[in-house]
Amino acid sequence: MNKLRRLTVLGSTGVLAAALAVTPTAQAQPAAPAAAQTADAMAVSAAAGLVASRPAALHASASDVFVQHNVISSTNGLKYVPYDRTYRGLPVVGGDFVVATDSTGQVVGTSVAQDATIDLPSVTPSVTGAQAQGTARQQLPTVDSVGAAQLVTYALGSPRLAWESTVTGRDAEGPARLDVVVDALTGKVLHTQEHVLHDGNSAWNGPNPVALNTTQSGGTYSMKDPTLTNVSCQDAANNTTFSGPDDHWGTGNATSRETGCVDALFAAQTENKMLSQWLGRNSFDGNGGGWPIRVGLNDENAYYDGTQVQVGHNTANQWIGSIDVVAHEHGHGVDDHTPGGISGNGTQEFVADVFGASTEWFANEPAPYDVPDFLVGEQVNLVGSGPIRNMYNPSALGDKNCYDSSVPGGEVHASAGPGNHWFYLLAEGTNPTNGQPTSTTCNSSTVTGLGVQDAVKIFYNAMLLKTSASSYLKYRTWTLTAAKNLFPGSCTQFNTVKAAWDAISVPAQSGDPTCSATGTVTVSSPGNQSTATGTAVNLPLTASGGTAPYTWTATGLPAGLSINASTGTISGTATTAGTSNVTVTAKDSAAHSGTATFSWTVGTTTGCSGQKLVNPGFESGATGWTASTGVIAQNGSQQPAHGGTWNAWLDGYGQSHTDTLAQSVSIPAGCHATLTYSLHIDTSETGATAYDKLTVAGGSTTLASYSNLDQVSGYAAKTVDVSSFAGQTLALKFTGVEDASLQTSFVLDDLAVTLS
Repeated sequence: MNKLRRLTVLGSTGVLAAALAVTPTAQAQPAAPAAAQTADAMAVSAAAGLVASRPAALHASASDVFVQHNVISSTNGLKYVPYDRTYRGLPVVGGDFVVATDSTGQVVGTSVAQDATIDLPSVTPSVTGAQAQGTARQQLPTVDSVGAAQLVTYALGSPRLAWESTVTGRDAEGPARLDVVVDALTGKVLHTQEHVLHDGNSAWNGPNPVALNTTQSGGTYSMKDPTLTNVSCQDAANNTTFSGPDDHWGTGNATSRETGCVDALFAAQTENKMLSQWLGRNSFDGNGGGWPIRVGLNDENAYYDGTQVQVGHNTANQWIGSIDVVAHEHGHGVDDHTPGGISGNGTQEFVADVFGASTEWFANEPAPYDVPDFLVGEQVNLVGSGPIRNMYNPSALGDKNCYDSSVPGGEVHASAGPGNHWFYLLAEGTNPTNGQPTSTTCNSSTVTGLGVQDAVKIFYNAMLLKTSASSYLKYRTWTLTAAKNLFPGSCTQFNTVKAAWDAISVPAQSGDPTCSATGTVTVSSPGNQSTATGTAVNLPLTASGGTAPYTWTATGLPAGLSINASTGTISGTATTAGTSNVTVTAKDSAAHSGTATFSWTVGTTTGCSGQKLVNPGFESGATGWTASTGVIAQNGSQQPAHGGTWNAWLDGYGQSHTDTLAQSVSIPAGCHATLTYSLHIDTSETGATAYDKLTVAGGSTTLASYSNLDQVSGYAAKTVDVSSFAGQTLALKFTGVEDASLQTSFVLDDLAVTLS
């Protein structure tokens, strides 16, 4: 019987991976001697090694692919390596995570947004993209546009197939740009994220004249920062940067837009200095740039929306470009450009208030200017009643001093109260000695503050551990981790962070670290290892506890391998076959030590390179393969090849039928082996039931499985790690089983088993 011609496939999305894989950007390159590696390279290598080990904390499914982003550097040698993930080719909202390393390239912490492994029965939506966009449109009262919906996996909570789109328009507070995630099976709104976050001669800053960094071109000066990309101050009426024949700006009158720009640009440039000098950050976006500041918003407000900072006026029609207001809005930008994006669950406004207050303290202006304090907007007097938030006593302005379960779902500015209170206690304590007000606690405790600089340094490093699952509870864990990493020889800062969270009633979390400056050292076991003679080795090890840095030693290493005393990375080339028991020891600066023991098998084969399948693209017909009749063929326009003119077409008959395709390949001991193939699936089946199935097996082990639910237009690339077959023969077999009616075609091409 001839196979049925393929039917048109509607709205399908392909599977990109059948096993956990790190994309090329996330893979460690062949190791150079450790001493030659840069700090960023050591961080990437350590993070890639951790990810490749598939720790349980990542909740990795067989269809996850991880994508590493640029390393973020902080003070004290700390590095942060952020990752996103896809599932079956779909971006995962809530699939992000961060790996933190210290100055020696050791992993010192991770944070993962996702709480459960994704296992969707189908990636075929019941709700159309157009329907999802209609639902998204209903989330704003006034809509200017709705962006095209993108099919995603939503993993903040129980994983779901979803559509994500962006709606721009206005809400009760003014301009809005709202991400909306809609369940692709039920049409229910799962999640929303707002991106518009509200709140010369200077009017508010001084002493005058304040110093501005501006740009000169010919005989014209402009209020454009000469070194920060995209940072300028403009008239919001026409988005034109203020310019003139000299470098003298403003009149000191706060109702003048040019004067408003003097205040706003001075505030932004001051905050940039704070970010650099206190936090080691490369400006607002982390890459040497920021956004245009536009003075002239016809509203008693200011906001950041991802593309700009808009500055409005107070009830006296004065432009509100004070340090704490402008630094607050740029704090939203920093939040937006650190891992995980804009903080959620009631934390985003307190995050921005921290940057506003910290910039005031960095500037340290005298009275009557924007003096360092912990009041928000007190100078500009936005609505004629003084400050809009109070950090040492939020309840004085109607906000909560203490955290409870209603805070995450409250109005975002009101929800800032407990977080602002926490930061004040961390920085100043309950009874400051520098003239700042006393502050009560929710548990009647006494807290001794660390000072603003250490407090914001801890908070910023917590933000570099941030994921899209941010919350008050997560920030407790992240700030404790940050304090431990920043001050490894002391528990004073850690204990103060903990005391401040306890003082505002944020409860302890299961993920909270512990601190013992004189405690034991724990070495994480990498598990039993295997390699081949003549094969390069790069195995980073990690330790925790005690007082960093660690000194590493090892016994029992195979001949040709050694451990770097500073980084704990085992490297070299094994020279002698055999099995040995390895013990690695990490000793901290206080002479406390920890060990880990594992076996290491070295095989005699050195052929850990190249592709080992015979006739992998079927261009020599059935040579090297065992297959059912008609599977390997030139299938022309019915099932075009991925490459060349031949492929393997399993099933597609529309009746009960089984097709197989098999080849065995020997994988030498100690080799890393990867199975790759291109797979196309089309089907006439409908609904959410898996009627027809393809199984990929290595002997009795199932490596991957697919069904009619995984239909995909074109070919999708698949990757399976088959290193577990090292020293054995991989009996590779594809089995396609079709039920009694309606065809499903499983088409394979360009297979490979590659050794490394």
